[in-house]
Amino acid sequence: MTTLCHGRPPLTGRTEPWMEDLLADPGTCAALLAEHGSPLNLLDFGPLRANIDELSQAGAALGVDVEVFVARKANKALSLIPAAVDAGAGLDVASYAELHQCLERAVDPDRIIVTAAVKDKALLTLAITSGVILSLDNVDEVADVQAIAAAQGRRARVALRLAVSHPQVPATRFGLTARAWAEQLDGFGALLSIEGLHFHLNGYDRDHRVLALGEACSFVDRLREAGHPVGFIDMGGGIPMSYLEDEASWRAFWKALAADPDGAMTWRGDRLGLIDPALDRPSNALYPYWQEETRGNWLTALLTTPVDGGTPAELLTSRALRLRCEPGRSVLDGCGMTLAEVVFRKTTSDGVPLVGLQMNRTQMRSTSADVLIDPRWLRPASAAVPSDPCEAFLVGAYCIEEELILRRRLSFPEGVARGDIAAFVNTGGYLMHILESPSHQLPLAENLVHQDGGWILDGDA
Repeated sequence: MTTLCHGRPPLTGRTEPWMEDLLADPGTCAALLAEHGSPLNLLDFGPLRANIDELSQAGAALGVDVEVFVARKANKALSLIPAAVDAGAGLDVASYAELHQCLERAVDPDRIIVTAAVKDKALLTLAITSGVILSLDNVDEVADVQAIAAAQGRRARVALRLAVSHPQVPATRFGLTARAWAEQLDGFGALLSIEGLHFHLNGYDRDHRVLALGEACSFVDRLREAGHPVGFIDMGGGIPMSYLEDEASWRAFWKALAADPDGAMTWRGDRLGLIDPALDRPSNALYPYWQEETRGNWLTALLTTPVDGGTPAELLTSRALRLRCEPGRSVLDGCGMTLAEVVFRKTTSDGVPLVGLQMNRTQMRSTSADVLIDPRWLRPASAAVPSDPCEAFLVGAYCIEEELILRRRLSFPEGVARGDIAAFVNTGGYLMHILESPSHQLPLAENLVHQDGGWILDGDA
């Protein structure tokens, strides 16, 4: 049966039908864990196409050719590559291995962009040889690319990564300003074909991207006047999604945390990035697990916001520029779930109740300070006798005091049993893999892909 588990107050995660089908079958979940170990990542890329289409259709409605390049780093499953291609998207890769995987699976080089923050010569050589576009970040990269292109007797296809200089847009470590790039243009010679502009902004602020697109369009004009065939602007990722069912639960959580001076809701009173109790909202240390505008609606609003005497849609279409984007979370929304088995129950030396899972915190975590989604709780027939109703914190396998899977206190109205299963929903985008670590020589989670009604190991598809 499915047993209750929730935080105080609850933060109920959105799910897809395939998840609910599996959650309704604790026996199958237990069998998969018994065969493949805990934790276990489950992937179903069925929702990917609809998520991608939502973005491209939002652009098309305004006459903008939107090209989606799925952020490969958001999920390491090899099955994501053909799934993205089949859904009409390209791939944004950030390492030699990611690029090699795509080329090995015959992805069209025109549908790949290399955006790695640090690019060694092996990656640059493979990119130039294969004819994919490189996002150039700095003049040292330019020197390496020119040297490799000269040695190969070919032109490198590149996009310049633009560090937006508008005072309302936060400073960034990525790219160079338009002025800094302009100072280098005369030295580029015949070895570089500048085919696009690219920028990477932190966070999810729509207005920052509006300003960035306005600045980028102005720089495109300058590049074209200098003879460079710029055909696209790539605005990177940061396209919002919502993990939670509704806004009310999100607001209720922050209101309750602000009114929790004794820290009863969280581990050792952690404020989870709460800016000010009077504001009832988090800082940028946390992903906004509920957002009003997501994917298509967000992109429509972005493209129709006034800037530089027009809108981004008008600036792009008047220049016949394609708009590229590199979403991860928002296109993998609904594509993944992570299971972990309960192995113990105890209290700390000062009486704080704990539930131990066979996993570690890096196996369900992004760069955010915490994951604010309640797990779904399953009790297969093979589970032991449950405890009395209780509250507890979920802890993992690393030998450190702060080894919390979630930093929120959870309520278990039907108790906790050894052999219970914690099911973390919607983990397909970043949460499974971006920080996972085999410290202590613990094995990484296996990844199973839903195919033809069954579950197969990723890579065997």
